[in-house]
Amino acid sequence: MPDATPNPDLASFERLVGTWSFSGEVGGTTTYEWMEGGFFLLQRTRLEHGDHNVIGLEVIGHLKPFDGATSPDVRSRFYDNEGNTLDYVYELAGDTLTIWGGEKGSPAYYRGTFSDDGDTLSGGWTWPGGGYESTATRVR
Repeated sequence: MPDATPNPDLASFERLVGTWSFSGEVGGTTTYEWMEGGFFLLQRTRLEHGDHNVIGLEVIGHLKPFDGATSPDVRSRFYDNEGNTLDYVYELAGDTLTIWGGEKGSPAYYRGTFSDDGDTLSGGWTWPGGGYESTATRVR
């Protein structure tokens, strides 16, 4: 039986664990927690952007099909209250978090920077023809 140990690169995402309150062009909260075993990070979201409310669950980690190889990228799928399923690639380099919409290198992405104490994440989403800025502050 293969060794059931999470990929060590997931450890850097520990800095997301907790509940974050959003301000700026989006409001609401997001909570990150590890799924038992440490292979996946779960995100629960309740956000308001204009007159649009987004309630969702995201599962973040490496893809690993039955008897297959583990994906090199940290990937996710987001499920929302309107029936959408959205795929992302997560990248954390130093204090910069990038979340690519769809595939790495996509023109739709989030890029934010953690504060020195790690309790604030400032940045924004960009996509062709639009985007918005926000600040997330860890509240617990």
